[in-house]
Amino acid sequence: MSGEKIKTCLWLFWINLFIGAFTFGGGYIVVPMISKYYVRKKHLFSKEELLSMAAIAQSTPGAIAVNLSALAGHRTAGLPGVLASCLGAVIPPLVILSAVASWYEAFSSSTAVEAVLRGMQAGVAALIVDIVVDMWRMILRKKSALLHAMVPGAFVASFVFHLHIAVILAVCCILSLWHVRIKQERRSG
Repeated sequence: MSGEKIKTCLWLFWINLFIGAFTFGGGYIVVPMISKYYVRKKHLFSKEELLSMAAIAQSTPGAIAVNLSALAGHRTAGLPGVLASCLGAVIPPLVILSAVASWYEAFSSSTAVEAVLRGMQAGVAALIVDIVVDMWRMILRKKSALLHAMVPGAFVASFVFHLHIAVILAVCCILSLWHVRIKQERRSG
């Protein structure tokens, strides 16, 4: 490995260690952080590429944050980037969860910890809204009636009809594949 690639892998490790240590609330909360460091500061890939990686990270087995870190690391530095990114992304939750498990009684009865967690919920909600708005903007640029209808349709299916998320994802995948096939047939025929 060249000196530049080693430097990139060290950066990937440290930035994912930082992101893993200071982002709480699930996988989608990692997206704005990766956008800030990978897209806006380092210009390693575009926002559209990041949103595509986020969609892939969500649809593959495992933690979204680790999957997204792996994809971003691969895009940046190949297999060594995947290893550095995943290691950096996994260490903070492992350490934090080990500490919480060791002192579970103290954490579970602490009103201060409960207050901090409630405050974090508001921040997490704001970050999730930011991601949804970014994804919606990307969908609107596609100029596709199917995609435009899919977002509110998925929302209604989930929050009004309480359909299981796996069913909603399966239907959206099938509709998207059907849409791509129709487009390809129109181009070739």
